[in-house]
Amino acid sequence: MGNHPNIIPRTIMDKNISSLEDNSMKGANPSGVGGPLPGRVSYVQQVSPDHNPESVCNRNIIRIGTWNVRTLYQCGKLENVKKEMTRLKINILGINETRWMKNGNFMIDDFKMIYSGGDKHERGVGLLLDQDISKCVMGYWTVSDRVLLVKIQGHPFNITIIVVYAPMTGSTEEEIDAFYETLEEAKSQCKPNKVNIIIGDLNAKVGSGSDGRTVGPHGTGERNEHGEKWVQWCDSKNMVIMNTWFKEHPRRLYTWKSPGDHSRNQIDYIAINS
Repeated sequence: MGNHPNIIPRTIMDKNISSLEDNSMKGANPSGVGGPLPGRVSYVQQVSPDHNPESVCNRNIIRIGTWNVRTLYQCGKLENVKKEMTRLKINILGINETRWMKNGNFMIDDFKMIYSGGDKHERGVGLLLDQDISKCVMGYWTVSDRVLLVKIQGHPFNITIIVVYAPMTGSTEEEIDAFYETLEEAKSQCKPNKVNIIIGDLNAKVGSGSDGRTVGPHGTGERNEHGEKWVQWCDSKNMVIMNTWFKEHPRRLYTWKSPGDHSRNQIDYIAINS
């Protein structure tokens, strides 16, 4: 990755992992930690920490994962995610389908959770950070219940993480376009000379076979319409879809399996600016 810091993009996902619960969260109360939760009316406000963030310059490797947990709206599920994150030694974990309302951030044990939801217990995205990375947060932007942007202090480059959750297959063209417009809005806040990473569930299949500098030779399956749109968008932004650039055993390529395990697909991705 040229002069970029040592970052290992890994997709550590399983559609069968569930998660926690309500915004009172029956086990973790963020409003009791950081004050009242902001509503969606403030979603465009850039939020900054009240202290000087530390830098991740002392980290040789940052392990980044993304996971569709299906829901955190259930008692004990956030604890499950924390344990898996610790077991797999993940420093930064993007989370899809939190199903939490509104938006905010809170500390739980040694982890920092930043989340962006809507007015209902639907969709929702979040970013879970370990103890060291939590100290490096410069600010965040809860763009929508499908897009969250977090900036992290780094050296020699700062890191911007965008967590995304795209509409599912079968969604209308208007819903897809609205998602990419929101993603475009978030991406416009990223400086090209910094490390910019997009992680999450794109509900898209890019398929096997290389495609320029955007898609590597180690994808899987056949590209679908959503995959074509995702590839075109990444190409226009000089983003590289990292899942496809590492040779892995076929069982490590898929990130989703259907109920009954009738089919398996790669639909969750980590992309980084080239």
